[in-house]
Amino acid sequence: MVNRLVVAAPASGSGKTTVATGLMAALRRAGDRVAPFKVGPDYIDPGYHGLATGRSGRNLDPVMVGEHRVAALFAHGSRGCDIAVVEGVMGLFDGRVDTEGIGSTAHVAKLLSAPVLFVVDARGQSRSLAALLHGFRGYDPTVRLGGVVLNQVGSARHEQVLRGACAEVGLEVLGVLPRDDRFVLPSRHLGLVTAAEHGSAAVEAVDAVAEAVAAHVDLDAVRRLAAEVPSMAVPAWDPAEEVTAVSGAPVVAVAGGAAFTFGYAEHVELLRAAGADVVVVDPLRDDDLPEGTAGLVLPGGFPEQHAAELSANTGLRAAVAALARSGAPVHAECGGLLYLARSLDGVPMCGVLDADGSMTPRLTLGYRDAVAPYDSVLARAGTRITGHEFHRTSMSAPAGAKPAWQWRGHDLKPVAEGFVVGGVHASYLHTHPASAPDAITRFVRACHSEQVRVEATR
Repeated sequence: MVNRLVVAAPASGSGKTTVATGLMAALRRAGDRVAPFKVGPDYIDPGYHGLATGRSGRNLDPVMVGEHRVAALFAHGSRGCDIAVVEGVMGLFDGRVDTEGIGSTAHVAKLLSAPVLFVVDARGQSRSLAALLHGFRGYDPTVRLGGVVLNQVGSARHEQVLRGACAEVGLEVLGVLPRDDRFVLPSRHLGLVTAAEHGSAAVEAVDAVAEAVAAHVDLDAVRRLAAEVPSMAVPAWDPAEEVTAVSGAPVVAVAGGAAFTFGYAEHVELLRAAGADVVVVDPLRDDDLPEGTAGLVLPGGFPEQHAAELSANTGLRAAVAALARSGAPVHAECGGLLYLARSLDGVPMCGVLDADGSMTPRLTLGYRDAVAPYDSVLARAGTRITGHEFHRTSMSAPAGAKPAWQWRGHDLKPVAEGFVVGGVHASYLHTHPASAPDAITRFVRACHSEQVRVEATR
């Protein structure tokens, strides 16, 4: 596998995204071909990683895809690159709740045999940094802390003391970033504003962190650290080997643009490998579905931030509603679910589901071990999958709809979530298609059947 390192931290808010994104961009500007990755189910950071590297940001999530697929997906996403930078999630050892670090940054670092570049927010501490580093390095000696980046350093004297603390525990300082408000990306109720929505300002933000990292981090030392990895002959994940292709190339429209950015690169790759002719549609700009559309994928995103504009696009809303009424396959997750509703915060949406969505003060967050209670265009009844919820909205329940998924909550009470109506499978649950390629084959076959049915009626 390619040279690689993992950017981790003691906790969220330490500056992982700043350092990881800046490092990706600085290395690319220096001539390296950089593969970007993010640990966990996060969709926002990979957008900035994509801007930094010019490649699709990809996720490595052992909980969602199974730890046996992580190295293969990494090999697939880093093909043709010189170095891979993996941004961690939360603190180094924070994984799925009530497990021993499953899905944590440390877990992924071990699966990839990758060293860790440890980012520490140095505000409010000096020599105590030595104790913090000693504790993290000793907690699990199989995770190699290869170097430190000191973030938010206040002065030359502060830096001197911090370097001394690192020397006490034998960890090399690879970079020192000063306090600077330019390195802060805009945030809102579910984290950072997505790169697609932030537009030119996102490019400027990536440029700023790239310049900071290039000026304050030793890129040659980073390259040396990334090269200190064992050889791993892992076959790359191949979408063509995961699915069964159908003939006829049914047109599958996939929503994109600023309102629908929460998707995995592997999803489109699997759809195409299964024989679909994938066309990206922007519900903020396109007023109709592509000609011959036989199926529709509506990923997550922030439709609540664009409700007025989405509602004003009556042409596309009508086309989506007509497609769903025809029985064509429609797969919607989270933001896509809201778009199919009758309304979102009182603003008309597509009206495919006899339900209304609204913002709430409560964050729903966490992994779910779910089972499909009914057959649908996505799964057979009894299919099991691990997904992830991440939203501050709620949906009323439409009459007569079957739930898309069922699971047990933390209190062990049964939960029925989402909707299966005709050819529509809509849910808050985000799923990773690489974990269930059979669902992609099933969906594209349903799209092909719809295409044949429509052609027979002409």
